[in-house]
Amino acid sequence: MIKSELVLKIAEQNPHLYQRDVEKIVNAILDTIGDALARGDRVELRGFGAFSVKKRDARTGRNPRTGEAVSISEKVVPVFKTGKEMRQRLNAPAPKVLKAAAAQ
Repeated sequence: MIKSELVLKIAEQNPHLYQRDVEKIVNAILDTIGDALARGDRVELRGFGAFSVKKRDARTGRNPRTGEAVSISEKVVPVFKTGKEMRQRLNAPAPKVLKAAAAQ
């Protein structure tokens, strides 16, 4: 699902809201999460997961084509860890109807 599909889905579920307003809300949420990560903060959405940043130290890598050593500078990367409820939802046993259809 991409952002525009998310906006459409939310707008369908909330017919009292205009699609342009839903889009502003989704953008505001994503911008707020991005701003918090840029500051180095952790963003936790209970039942969904937590966004945080992790520092990767500078290291020496290899150019796969030539095998030459290349220095890689340190960087900060975003990290997402699923929440307990989301993990349980993703790993729930499949309904028997789907298992039977998959076996065919």
